[in-house]
Amino acid sequence: MELTILAASGATGLELTRQALGRGHTVVAIARNTDRITVPNSPRLTRVAADVLVPDTIAGALEGRGTVLSGLGVAGRDNPGALTAGAQAVAAARPQHVVWLGAYGTGPSAQAAGPLTRTLLRLLGDLNDKVTAEGIILDAGGTVFHAGPLTNGPLSPTRRTIGLRDSSSRLFPARVSRATVAAAMLDEAENPTHTGGVALPLER
Repeated sequence: MELTILAASGATGLELTRQALGRGHTVVAIARNTDRITVPNSPRLTRVAADVLVPDTIAGALEGRGTVLSGLGVAGRDNPGALTAGAQAVAAARPQHVVWLGAYGTGPSAQAAGPLTRTLLRLLGDLNDKVTAEGIILDAGGTVFHAGPLTNGPLSPTRRTIGLRDSSSRLFPARVSRATVAAAMLDEAENPTHTGGVALPLER
């Protein structure tokens, strides 16, 4: 498959890029600074410079793409609305399939996450931006992954993905490694199972 990875220079985006190449896919890796896409060169890897907050650049980078995976997050230096801008750009490009990384406790999973998690998410960033972006992706028929706190641990050998409706309420969300999340998102890209819904990547 040809896979387009948005925010490919971030921690999750890099993991998506590495694993996608490892699975034999052709990858178009998009980042503001392509020098930060620190994976080895490959004939199946194309680096593209584009910024979700610069509409012309991101529109050109996404045009004609079939499957888009997003590891887009918000760093402290980012302007408000980066997630929404990214989601709008992806939706406008009308790819065949979108797999978007979100956070457990936002939007559809807020009630299952409980009040403590919802409060923490409000403190950590612009919750409205996250919810708005995820709504755009879901309305476009994409799949949104709601992951718990991310770690740099290894790929879990017992990993699994469940739909939000199959999850149970918890006081605190389960931690999950970026490697496990990336693998779950790539599984979804290869074999869409949760199209138009929210999926939870779990280590066991």
